[in-house]
Amino acid sequence: MTPTELLPGTLDLLILKTLTRGPLHGYGIALYLNQVSEQVLQVGEGSLYPALQRLMVNGWTVGEWGQSETGRRVRFYKLTPAGRKRLKEEEQGFDRMVNAIQVVLRAV
Repeated sequence: MTPTELLPGTLDLLILKTLTRGPLHGYGIALYLNQVSEQVLQVGEGSLYPALQRLMVNGWTVGEWGQSETGRRVRFYKLTPAGRKRLKEEEQGFDRMVNAIQVVLRAV
């Protein structure tokens, strides 16, 4: 599955959920999503970094510069209280969407 196949807004939800584990840099977020999804979710830089920027602009995450495990200068993203609230809203909306899709699939 590529990011273009994700439901609209799903990438934001996945990033916010990933950041509940603690601060991560972009590559770490992409790697985590790939590993946890058993290589189904492969988020490219062209989708990931604009989403991370959007989350920061909305106040749902903050970024701090630091060093990666390999010594590179990277930005670590951290969930804000507003981001935790947004995550709950996103999860509820996603659950409603999944339930509606399941109802349609069972009805046909």
